[in-house]
Amino acid sequence: MVRFTASAIAAALFAAASASSAVAFANNGAAFTRKGSGLSMSAVEATKTYSFTKSEEIFAEAQTLMPGGVSSPVRAFKSVGGSPVVFDRVKGAYSWDVDGNQYIDYVGTWGPAIIGHADDAVLDAVKATMDKGTSFGAPCLLENELAKMVIAAVPSVEMVRFTNSGTEACMGMVRLCRAHTGREKIIKFEGCYHGHADSFLVQAGSGVATLGLPDSPGVPKSATQATLCATYNDLASVEAILEANKDEIAAIILEPVVGNSGFIKPSQEFLEGCRSLATKHGALLVFDEVMTGFRVSYGGAQEYFGVSPDITTMGKVIGGGLPVGAYGGPKSIMELVAPAGAMYQAGTLSGNPLAMTAGIETMKRLRDTPDAYSELERKGNKLVDGIVALGKKHGHAVTGGCAGGMFGWFFNEGPVANFSDAAKSDTDKFGRWHRLMLERGVYLAPSTYEAGFMSLVHTDEDIDKTLAIADEVMAML
Repeated sequence: MVRFTASAIAAALFAAASASSAVAFANNGAAFTRKGSGLSMSAVEATKTYSFTKSEEIFAEAQTLMPGGVSSPVRAFKSVGGSPVVFDRVKGAYSWDVDGNQYIDYVGTWGPAIIGHADDAVLDAVKATMDKGTSFGAPCLLENELAKMVIAAVPSVEMVRFTNSGTEACMGMVRLCRAHTGREKIIKFEGCYHGHADSFLVQAGSGVATLGLPDSPGVPKSATQATLCATYNDLASVEAILEANKDEIAAIILEPVVGNSGFIKPSQEFLEGCRSLATKHGALLVFDEVMTGFRVSYGGAQEYFGVSPDITTMGKVIGGGLPVGAYGGPKSIMELVAPAGAMYQAGTLSGNPLAMTAGIETMKRLRDTPDAYSELERKGNKLVDGIVALGKKHGHAVTGGCAGGMFGWFFNEGPVANFSDAAKSDTDKFGRWHRLMLERGVYLAPSTYEAGFMSLVHTDEDIDKTLAIADEVMAML
């Protein structure tokens, strides 16, 4: 059951829709009109009901075909309760499920949809490339074009190697760090996720935390013995590990903005301190920008904070919604990668022409849109500040933050500086909050340990509508 209170939403939600072509749709008796990029109500009703019948039927079958019914764990809604909705299509800032329900989508395929879902220019370019073939398994010009864009954008990158996923990029990155330094041990941070390779599944946040798993069965002790964990935003914990393992640490690896313990922003002092400590101890500093790259800033978190790592991993945005990953750094290090050097890493589908095309078109839009990142941050802050204020209005402890087009909040007094702080959040309340928002047409990440994402095509009307729904939901928690 979905309830819209007319007095709560009539004034704020649907006032200023633009005057371009309208697409009307009906959803279980409540009629809406979408005009241009905004939403308006043509008939405000006191109650609107979302039916999830088809989603539930499809997911029930999926559980007999795939482990947990999904291809990636967090999609199963284990930490928020209920069955997941099954998507049918996406466009712009919105998604539709198989029951015809429309959502304002703040997940954006977990980050890549920064210019909006199914962007027409991206789709047209991918279709044109597809006419030439879906996979070459050979060099193509598109790889050069995307590589040049990445190198021009990211301050610390002079050469790049494309992969098929962020996990693959991080696997190649850690091997490269060890090859370059001749050392084996690495430092990562509690609650930071760098893909599902064995050596990274140590206090890994995100899906592991969402499912309540301490680590993962099947990972041999030998694979994680060289992985040492420090506390995020705590330089003393990093220095203590470095001092206790003199001349043994190959790399300090971190998410420069955490998105896998929920959204956690670093202090400037912490990032600068990691840079100094890595240099002092002869270790490489690695920024895992699979999530933050081209999302918090066109040059990534390293541009946003003005701190340069030695190696960067990337993904998501540079594939424009298609599978992609990459790692890069200075030529002096990257030329160790085969076939230029002896460190081996390969991938049949790496540099796939469709993914390269989608990434190129997405990055062009970001590069050529004036004030793209200031607008992303303005809208993100409007949403987060609004949610925090509504939480306080209704007597809930809520804290949150934003960086560029990435944001998040916790049911927690705050501040949240690391995974331990995040784990003090009220996850039961988050689960109820998530379901009530979902039933009213707002699609949020289904875990308190995941960040949210703003796109260029989300409108102020979308945010106003979200906040009006949140006001109603906060009163019900």
